[in-house]
Amino acid sequence: MLDWTDRHCRYFHRLLSRHALLYTEMVTTGALVHGDVARHLRFNAGEHPVALQLGGSEPADLAHCARLGEQWGYDEINLNCGCPSERVQRGAFGACLMAEPGLVADGVKAMVDAVAIPVTVKHRIGIDQTESYAFVRDFVGRVSEAGCQTFIVHARNAWLKGLSPKENREVPPLRYALVHQLKNDFPHLTIAINGGITTRAQVAEQLLHVDGVMVGREAYHNPWWLAEWDSVFFGAPAQGLTREAVETQMADYMAHEAAAHGTAWSSIARHMLGLRNGLPGARRWRQVWSDHKLKELDPREVMALAHAPVPQAA
Repeated sequence: MLDWTDRHCRYFHRLLSRHALLYTEMVTTGALVHGDVARHLRFNAGEHPVALQLGGSEPADLAHCARLGEQWGYDEINLNCGCPSERVQRGAFGACLMAEPGLVADGVKAMVDAVAIPVTVKHRIGIDQTESYAFVRDFVGRVSEAGCQTFIVHARNAWLKGLSPKENREVPPLRYALVHQLKNDFPHLTIAINGGITTRAQVAEQLLHVDGVMVGREAYHNPWWLAEWDSVFFGAPAQGLTREAVETQMADYMAHEAAAHGTAWSSIARHMLGLRNGLPGARRWRQVWSDHKLKELDPREVMALAHAPVPQAA
């Protein structure tokens, strides 16, 4: 999720779940070919397992960027064929690539030939008003022949014209049955589902039909949900986490990032503002961690203020 799942967000989410696979923001091939590679690819070793999501369509550039991702230590390379924004379309990548499965297959093959780590694809079930199952079935079939064994499927169409990215997450109807059918038709492939999944019960239901579930905005806005994932979905012992312990680790991380890279704590704290959702005092806690007037304070001092009793009027 562009501008959301940066390395600071991923560090925070990894404190909550040790086993969930994390994904970077989409990084364009142009940004890596012509820009600051370290700025885009630097991450904390504690984030593993973590996948690098690429946006692009030129096979040679995709292969080059996949090699960079492998060299930097990522566990997977993911090609985005699901983003519907017009800005992305102008760059000839994202959901518009679903109309060109041959080009996607060429890019996937170039990456598979270039790296030893898995190459995966994230996509929609269709584009615009094309609602035929055959469209997505043929897309998956063609791309899988190029060497992709894992598909993460957002169970909505992407409307390339007339809807904003936000509307594209809400207006086209969810059609989970099409993703389930993909798993039935391609049992040898790993099929994960995405879109509109916000509860433990919904995840469990989907896992009866597919191999995995990707959760985006719900995990971001209600991050404490992640704290149960390892024990509920991965069979791991409960960590005994507390929100306060996670917040303390984040405050220490903010202090380290400020010393090592000059990163303002506010640019990191924004990712954890949902940590206390539903608890008494959550609104004031968010206000303190969002207060830029406190930017000169050490993060531990900000944390103390966030938990301080509210002064009572005389």
